[in-house]
Amino acid sequence: MPLVLVVDDDATVAGVVRAYLERAGFETSYAGDGPAAVAAASAVVPAAVVLDLMLPGMDGIEVCRQLRQRTPGLPVVMLTARGQEEDRILGLEVGADDYVTKPFSPRELVLRVQSVLRRATAPTGPATTGDATAAVTAGVGDGPGILVDGDLRLDQVAHRVELAGAELTLTAREFDLLAWFLKHPGEAFRRERLMTEVWGWDFGDPSTVTVHVRRLREKVERTPSMPSRLVTVFGVGYRWDPQP
Repeated sequence: MPLVLVVDDDATVAGVVRAYLERAGFETSYAGDGPAAVAAASAVVPAAVVLDLMLPGMDGIEVCRQLRQRTPGLPVVMLTARGQEEDRILGLEVGADDYVTKPFSPRELVLRVQSVLRRATAPTGPATTGDATAAVTAGVGDGPGILVDGDLRLDQVAHRVELAGAELTLTAREFDLLAWFLKHPGEAFRRERLMTEVWGWDFGDPSTVTVHVRRLREKVERTPSMPSRLVTVFGVGYRWDPQP
């Protein structure tokens, strides 16, 4: 059974979250503060972490940052209070894959954990016919599931991205977003549609897309402040412009 580390200084909330996760088939462990969370994740690396933002000893932002440094691909779902939009965005920027605002439905939280685990551990599969236009095609010697755009190469089966021959470290959500754009070059998408089509969310904060786009630009653009690939379409959303 996948192990989920639940980090919350409120033992009652943590108990409810663990009960729902265990009913869904997960094994759980618990940490009540930031340092304990880092120690627990170092001793036994979990499959995912449910992380409260406000923690004693070390806040959730720093815990997330340290977990990302130790285990780059570790899925993290952050718990935040309403009205902490800046903190939620910061949490996504340091590597959280998703967030749920308090008060929350434990069932919704379980679904979010299942979602990040599914995306982090399962290959996205080969591109289907018609997914990519002639502008983004498999290069010579590339097999099924390979998307190439200039010096950028995405392998959907191996869940790997390379830029100019160097491997990039992307979160599951960044990977899915990049794959979507590579399959739909030259098409502008609203943030709400990206949330639905890429991540399967029927609700949520569109600023999540904004944060992930910014993070993705920092990894695939030569000059993130002047993007040439993942461009903003003012009044609409974002578009991927293929490279020569």
